Amino acid sequence: MPEFTTDFCASGRRVLAIEARAVAELEDRIDERFAAACRLMLDCRGRVVVIGMGKSGHIGGKLAATLASTGTPAFFVHPGEAGHGDLGMITAQDVVLALSNSGETAEILTLLPVIKRLGVPLISLTGRPHSTLAQAAEVSLDATVGEEACPLGLAPTASTTAALAFGDALAVALLEARGFTAEDFAFSHPAGALGKRLLLRVADLMHKDEALPRVTLDTGIVDALREITGKRLGMTTVLDAEGRLAGLFTDGDLRRALEARLDVHGLSMAEVMTRHPKTIGAEELAAEALRQMEEYKITCLVVADGERRPVGIVHLHDILKEGV
Repeated sequence: MPEFTTDFCASGRRVLAIEARAVAELEDRIDERFAAACRLMLDCRGRVVVIGMGKSGHIGGKLAATLASTGTPAFFVHPGEAGHGDLGMITAQDVVLALSNSGETAEILTLLPVIKRLGVPLISLTGRPHSTLAQAAEVSLDATVGEEACPLGLAPTASTTAALAFGDALAVALLEARGFTAEDFAFSHPAGALGKRLLLRVADLMHKDEALPRVTLDTGIVDALREITGKRLGMTTVLDAEGRLAGLFTDGDLRRALEARLDVHGLSMAEVMTRHPKTIGAEELAAEALRQMEEYKITCLVVADGERRPVGIVHLHDILKEGV
């Protein structure tokens, strides 16, 4: 094992301090130019096309993804590929957001005549406000940093962090201007945990039709147990003469009857069931069903319509299996 003389923790703290200062210094640059950039993107009838080379390209890809997932249609175009055909992805309805710390990235500058000819508004995000790219842009955003965290001053570190933070500021400002909601966000993330919490309904998970256990008030315990065993939910709904929910019969109800030394063979549901069980609507969120189960310490809810007629059963295991 080689011996190192570097104080790793001190190096790490120094990097974080430099990058934190770089981000903090951006606050004074959230000005009319920032607002103008937001207005251009908000008014865009096409998409925000983000371009960047190298490390700026990686930041640009993340920025395009953040914009797209928060209500601003956007995609990333690699400037090297754009010069070989991908420039056809940009239309006159779009806005171009170009990232370059130096503002002199050759692959981006090569595209400027075509962007101008299309009449596409150009927003630049650079570390040099007087660079060629900044001068060519309708709106130039200044992401200058005092120093890179790299001690050689070569590897993009503080500058990419500043660009990332500036991009997030743009995306969030646009999100707020659009009135973008958590449910809107969920529609962009249907496979994620947030999407499931905000999109998955009780109706999507409930056991219904023939899978819904049902007995009546005069059903005996033995027949009720057969229904429970056949439907495999550990319980059954108990219905009155009009088909409305009168109660539930569970293994817990059976245990309590046995502990009371009752003659279970001669009892009906009306004598042993749990009355006034908790219910939920089919269009309620699965997350709300989970909340109620946790609050009342139960493992299932009856899904009922407006007249308290059971239409399904939602079980805790089904919700947890979906990752809600």
